[in-house]
Amino acid sequence: MTNDAPACPECSQPLRSGGLVLSMREDDGRRTCRSLWKCAGRHVWWGWADRPDEPLEICLVPELFR
Repeated sequence: MTNDAPACPECSQPLRSGGLVLSMREDDGRRTCRSLWKCAGRHVWWGWADRPDEPLEICLVPELFR
């Protein structure tokens, strides 16, 4: 079995999935989901679910997902 979870860009610990968040994407005006990722170091990241090859971004509102 392989572990497809990415590593935290800040501390290199494995990330665990925190679910999906519906968001408005500014570049094309579409409502789409962001995949939410958290590590044991309490870093929170997200990325567009329909663009898995793009790098993760720091979540701007991590207090909503603790």
